[in-house]
Amino acid sequence: MSAINQQPSLIDRATELRTDPAALAELLKRSKVLSVSAGKISADVAVGQLTYPGNQSAETYFLGIDRATDTPYFAAHVSESEDLVSLREIGAALSPLEIGLALHAVALSNWHTSHPMCSKCGGATSSSLGGAVRVCEQCEAQHHPRTDSAVIVLVRDADDRILLGRQAVWPEGRFSTFAGFLEPGETFEQCVSREVFEESGVTVSQINYLGSQPWPFPASIMIAFEAVIDDPSAARPDGEEIVEVRWYSRAQLRTAMEDGSLLLPPIISVARKMIERWFGAEHGEFTGQSLTGGESWR
Repeated sequence: MSAINQQPSLIDRATELRTDPAALAELLKRSKVLSVSAGKISADVAVGQLTYPGNQSAETYFLGIDRATDTPYFAAHVSESEDLVSLREIGAALSPLEIGLALHAVALSNWHTSHPMCSKCGGATSSSLGGAVRVCEQCEAQHHPRTDSAVIVLVRDADDRILLGRQAVWPEGRFSTFAGFLEPGETFEQCVSREVFEESGVTVSQINYLGSQPWPFPASIMIAFEAVIDDPSAARPDGEEIVEVRWYSRAQLRTAMEDGSLLLPPIISVARKMIERWFGAEHGEFTGQSLTGGESWR
């Protein structure tokens, strides 16, 4: 099976320009400027595209330059009163270029909003280097955007079934892959083994890297793996975070989605991409097929 999310970025982040305020000011004059605030962005849901109001009076963040058209992009941090939409509403409809811009803009906006003060001396901080850094106005310490590393795992058995789990806060029928945050001193592989065992009670015997996805809800990077286990009968929910686990063959998954008894993660999530990748792998009657049916954010 092929990997996921390993295409090169369509946007050149042009980090060398961030130290040149004059160059950024000139770029801003001919740029497309989308609006962002509180995890929402300017977009037209009806046509499935971002919109670019061009608000240059607000604090702006440099997102990069389109490699194909040489178009610069910025995000303007605006008030919440503007007509913005969430990535949950628009994300699945956006082009690869625009979903990349949206994820970058929302992640920056979330970070700037939550880090107004210096963690070293308590002084006020201000945006610098095109929004890539915050600088303390008292001690001059530089603070960089925080990204929390998390693993997300598709568990398979020797018969190529997948194991999905349901969290207590999710609606009935909502199942997904297993995930958790990396702890200090832990490798990604160790985190995979720990999270899978903690949440489902099974021991991993093989781990393969699949890809990654930025997930700004509010500030994560999802590192995707598949893991093979030897004893599927040992699968048990932990009873706290995961309250139910189910094994699915491809035929069982298709039937459950068609009859409405299974809700999968949203289309834009890496969890959904992992499940679809498995489902459409070279495997008899399901080779190359895609999944359609219900999805849920919760």
